[in-house]
Amino acid sequence: MSDHEHDATTPDATTAPVQEGSLTDADDGERLEGVVEQVRGDLLSGHVDDLQRMVRERLEQAGLAASPNDVDAVVSAVQTP
Repeated sequence: MSDHEHDATTPDATTAPVQEGSLTDADDGERLEGVVEQVRGDLLSGHVDDLQRMVRERLEQAGLAASPNDVDAVVSAVQTP
């Protein structure tokens, strides 16, 4: 079986969060952009109860700093069109 065929049959290949695979493949800037896009999508779909908490969790999951200033910066970026 080729690597491509194996990837297609791996159950978690398409359901895992982007951050899990990007910890080694993406630099901090790319991971940060991914967090912003993910949270923006969640906002648009109405799946956000506490934006600051969600941003903090997404940053931590991506292996990025999640200080109050970092969270505020992402919240601001998400809310900017």
